[in-house]
Amino acid sequence: MTQDIKAPHLQLTLAQSDRSVIPGGRVSLIAEIELARDVHVYSPEVHGYKPIQLTLQGLPGIELQPFYPNSKVLYLEAIQEHFPVFEGKFRISQDLTVTPSKASDAIRTVFSKERTISITGDLKYQACDQTVCYPPTSVPVKWQLQVLPLDLKRSPKAIQHK
Repeated sequence: MTQDIKAPHLQLTLAQSDRSVIPGGRVSLIAEIELARDVHVYSPEVHGYKPIQLTLQGLPGIELQPFYPNSKVLYLEAIQEHFPVFEGKFRISQDLTVTPSKASDAIRTVFSKERTISITGDLKYQACDQTVCYPPTSVPVKWQLQVLPLDLKRSPKAIQHK
């Protein structure tokens, strides 16, 4: 399932590696970004400028780990400086792991029913071209994820190892 979002100076497509996860499982949340021609955004390692940033709201029992692609260095003749940027099409992903925060939460997840959670946040960026940096923008993002209970049923006798 993908979701397309039109934003100033870019096209954003949200996707995820799986629709459901069990406690201890991992899912990748993906933001595919395609910038307009001759437009760039600053990568997270830039200093003195506003970098692109995918920020997700934390939830109890959810660990997030962001991954940004390698940037390229852009030389701007007008100010004679080099900057780490992203251009064209690139992907930011967040690996999400469902981990109970306490022993009581772990026991509860074993016996709980399926539930759906929303992972929300913002994609913040400042798009620039060769002559103009546009005002910083924030685009809301949202993914839906089903958290499934652990399967406690035994395997059928015919396939059990003895």
